[in-house]
Amino acid sequence: GLKTYEFIISAHHENKVMANPLNLVSRDALNVTQQIVALDTRYNACRPLPQQHRMLYIRRRNQLLQDKAKRSDSAYIRGQYLRLRAQVLRIRYGALDRRFQGSKRSSAMHSLRQSMESLVTGDVYLARNSSTGVVPTKSAEASRAMAGDTSLAEHYAFCGMEHIFEKQAGSVVAVQFSNRDKTHLACACQNGTLSVFSLANNPPTLECTLKGHKGPVNDFDWSASNDFIVSASSDGTCRLWRTSTGACLREIVDSSTVKTLCCKFHPHNNNLLVIGNSKAQVRIFNVSTGMAIKDGSSKTAGAVLCLTFDSTGTHLWAGDNKGSMYLFQLNYVTGKLQRLNRIVVSTAGMITSISYRTWINREASDPSILVSCTDGFLRLFRIHTDGNLFMKRKFTVKHTSQPIRSAFCPLMSFLQGACVVTGGEDANVYFFDTETGVVVNRLQGHSSPVLCVCWAYDESLLASCDLQGIIIMWKRCVPDPKDLKLPVQ
Repeated sequence: GLKTYEFIISAHHENKVMANPLNLVSRDALNVTQQIVALDTRYNACRPLPQQHRMLYIRRRNQLLQDKAKRSDSAYIRGQYLRLRAQVLRIRYGALDRRFQGSKRSSAMHSLRQSMESLVTGDVYLARNSSTGVVPTKSAEASRAMAGDTSLAEHYAFCGMEHIFEKQAGSVVAVQFSNRDKTHLACACQNGTLSVFSLANNPPTLECTLKGHKGPVNDFDWSASNDFIVSASSDGTCRLWRTSTGACLREIVDSSTVKTLCCKFHPHNNNLLVIGNSKAQVRIFNVSTGMAIKDGSSKTAGAVLCLTFDSTGTHLWAGDNKGSMYLFQLNYVTGKLQRLNRIVVSTAGMITSISYRTWINREASDPSILVSCTDGFLRLFRIHTDGNLFMKRKFTVKHTSQPIRSAFCPLMSFLQGACVVTGGEDANVYFFDTETGVVVNRLQGHSSPVLCVCWAYDESLLASCDLQGIIIMWKRCVPDPKDLKLPVQ
């Protein structure tokens, strides 16, 4: 392990002929570090250790590799170490493709083998984007100053794993930072519980566990003030929780014969709660009374899997398991709901996630919708004023069955293009350029399908969770403010 790493370093510095032929910067070394941790994570199931000790091993490995990064080792050295590490693990535990042949993780193993093969030939995996700078308009001077003349790949480079949380009891289907606050992170588990973590301490601590549901938790949402969380469960109920104490304040019963699959607070009136269920219904409830609102219900073609509001709170988007999206108009004073439009996105998959953004970048401020579908595509639509959608870009993702959620980046992009983020069933987190469709970064560290990704509001942290109950918090390499030059007035 690390002894081999020390040997490679000493050989590199003693043998002057063994120079760095790639001339790579330290940020690229951190990129290779992610691949080292990803390799150890994928071999973790082979180690004859209890589950809690396996997680402790991975967390310690990540910590040591981050400490070693302070040496400013080149990506070439780390690439050589990764190649030898892969050979040692293959000799000890066998080839990954043989051990996991026919399993659900075979695609992830194939992806890792491709990465290993590229390192053997000397080509370290680097997320590159050919386009740099900002959109060439006359008003782009301020954008260039804010962006710091960096590419998308450089802007969304990560320093590694900030923290790996203890394995949760069951799959983690959703993870969210609190609103406008990166000191709290919550997750929903298939064992019927939710966990709220405090990130103010290092390492993060478990603040409270929300228990009470009698079925898997499918979705949850923070209130605007972050004082409450609402959760939707397959037991047919939604529960309102106080985040400071973990107490359940109210149980909202949708129906004992249906599963509650998604929920969302109204962004401007948190006393209104929107629920989607397996009976193909979108319903509005009064949080204070727990009662359904008259005229606050509408039908869809299939089970409602996801919900999102536009910035005004007057329009609601919903996605179902038949591949259709629906646009509703909501009066958030009376709670009246009216269906306006249905858009068939795909006839071969379920819509598992919908995200809305008023703008994507400074130079293109069109309202947009990001849609994840189990037909293997992540779609980006522009929204016309009449509510119709126009396809802007379609990204290929390994997504065939799991309820994967994607996300826009929360801050306005000052670069040429912008990024959207999604997990994949190949255990990777992908960053796509909305203008070109290329992958500008890929985070490796999970060993099972990544079900949800979520940004902190300032984009300093990204959280991802997977089917095995692992949550990883990634730290973005934030540029030094001294490197940003303000335009001359």
